[in-house]
Amino acid sequence: MQLEVLDKDGNPAKSIEVSAETFDAEFNNALVHQVVVAYRAAYRAGTHAQKNRSRVRGGGAKPYRQKGTGRARAGTRSSPLFRGGGQTFAASPRDYSQKVNRKVYRSAMRATLSETLRMGNLIVVSDLDCESPSTRQAKERLHKLNCDTTLIVDDNANENLFLSIRNIPNVNLIDPDSLNPADIVDSGRLLMTESAVKRIDEWLQ
Repeated sequence: MQLEVLDKDGNPAKSIEVSAETFDAEFNNALVHQVVVAYRAAYRAGTHAQKNRSRVRGGGAKPYRQKGTGRARAGTRSSPLFRGGGQTFAASPRDYSQKVNRKVYRSAMRATLSETLRMGNLIVVSDLDCESPSTRQAKERLHKLNCDTTLIVDDNANENLFLSIRNIPNVNLIDPDSLNPADIVDSGRLLMTESAVKRIDEWLQ
């Protein structure tokens, strides 16, 4: 299949041949949801921690005698029933990451890229090189491409491009190796260079 490539001003420049397996795959909502949830779960630090009754300070002595006080029997002050006692169901550090098979991940990538293209949110440009750092020039160029909110994928981004867009809100720049279904779903539009498209196409075939 053919993908239209635009120049820096947003005008059609040429077309490139890409694999239909990568950019015309059927969208599987359940599959993409599974991979996106797993990717976001891996971001969780999991460092939350509370003290249970065995970790709080004190609690060695019986707080009061067993009988004759009119109160319920108690063996330790570290019980969750007492102020300063341990948490009943204390949170402990854990790893939230989920295992995602390679074939499942690649299928989700194909489905997400194909649906983004069908919705008209995938834009391919010849290159995005900047001669010098200029946020104003970068904003004007993105506006011409109708990509005010976008995720830029460039496998050969120079420092000038990074410096030009780093202060633009809702615009991010990543390498093709870092592209994932979660970022594609979260981005308003996906702006990719021609070389990045070819690199991802080769990877997902």
